[in-house]
Amino acid sequence: MTPFSLKIVTPDGLAYEGQAEEVTVRSTTGDIGILAGHLNCVAPLGMGRATVVIDGQKRYAACIGGMLSVVGGAVTLVPTTFEWADQIDAARAEASYQRAQTILHDKNASDTDIKLAQARLHRALVRKNVASIK
Repeated sequence: MTPFSLKIVTPDGLAYEGQAEEVTVRSTTGDIGILAGHLNCVAPLGMGRATVVIDGQKRYAACIGGMLSVVGGAVTLVPTTFEWADQIDAARAEASYQRAQTILHDKNASDTDIKLAQARLHRALVRKNVASIK
């Protein structure tokens, strides 16, 4: 496959900069696959697994929120959170999952607490899923 320039930048810093052959990420409307020569586009990112093919090898990451940009063949991901599978703390993701479940089962939880717990639950499930495919 033909490589293209990929840059992944989070609020915590640069997660990756270099060449890639393929990127698949979850947008707010579904999965988007990027190959060399992709049309220019901008898309909001949802919560899901990102797959990045570098030197023929697939790497997986939890990619949550942010934006995807393809301009002139260069791809830039600016996610709110981006964690490579081998960097995910599975125990921390499980603890977050359990905290969210506790709030969701609390009959006295406010609507705001429920919405925040649902988002926490979704993030934890994405992280646990990606961590399991290290």
